[in-house]
Amino acid sequence: MKSQLNNPASPGKSDRFSSAGFILAAIGSSVGLGNMWKFPYITGEHGGAAFFLLFIICLIIIGLPVLLAELAIGRAGRGSAATSFVKAGGPKVFGQLGLLQVIAPFLILTFYVIVAGWTLHYAVMSFSGNLYNNTDFGGQFTGFTEGYMPIIWQVVAIAITGWVVAKGISGGIEKFNKVLIPGLIILLIVLMIRAVTLPGAGAGVSFFLNPDFSKLSPEAALVALGHAFFSLSLGMGILLTYGAYVDKRQSLGPATLAIGAGDLIYAFIAGLIIFPTTASFGIEPNAGPSLVFIALPAAFSAMPLGAFFGGLFFVLLAIAA
Repeated sequence: MKSQLNNPASPGKSDRFSSAGFILAAIGSSVGLGNMWKFPYITGEHGGAAFFLLFIICLIIIGLPVLLAELAIGRAGRGSAATSFVKAGGPKVFGQLGLLQVIAPFLILTFYVIVAGWTLHYAVMSFSGNLYNNTDFGGQFTGFTEGYMPIIWQVVAIAITGWVVAKGISGGIEKFNKVLIPGLIILLIVLMIRAVTLPGAGAGVSFFLNPDFSKLSPEAALVALGHAFFSLSLGMGILLTYGAYVDKRQSLGPATLAIGAGDLIYAFIAGLIIFPTTASFGIEPNAGPSLVFIALPAAFSAMPLGAFFGGLFFVLLAIAA
């Protein structure tokens, strides 16, 4: 199976993506931690809805054409990310660019698997209620990350990922995403409804949706462009590899638009979860672990049915990771 994944030309037609399965798998690769714990922060920092509009422009003008190109090169090459450029008709030197796209996911995995392990642990702790027995959430997070438990949860995350990948395209990645992506959508909607109905949530919604064009700058444009590339998984070899498993009869244009729309919707709903929740409890919407593993658990602890909604949130993050 490993050789098949490294050389997509070898599997039979049965190990190709179906039309819907490919779109769901590609959306699954694009929606991630960045949209949940970074996008709301950079949006608030650079003008709210004004930055979101800038992000949409970057996504449409630059992100989607690059996404379409990666899928087309992958499908034409029918090889690994390291060889697709050459097989698609490019010069041999382009193979070195493809090699970089093989290295990139391994580097990203070293970070994502750690956070995925954290989210699995916090999901279990939240559903059990044990997460909220100690209200020193900063000390609790520090104690957890400095102990041995993160290693165990990282192994669990790696085992789950390896199990899915080992089952191949149609029996693993596609089947997994056909269940988890609709489940992710349901979780997002449930958490969004809960967030916007919290007392004082209106201030967070206004902060997110009211445009402040005075905060737009060349730096904001670069941040928006960088996030568009990261959130769509561009330049990482993922979509090149997925493209190699796409049926030649499938139209890539509509699929590209669907992937971009899924990424935008996820980012928008993430903002409607984070900003109302932090505004309701007077929490600064900082980026990264301090928001997800310290500030938000404090909010969930003070929320009716907080253990349940907190558990859903961490399950959502685990899926996204």
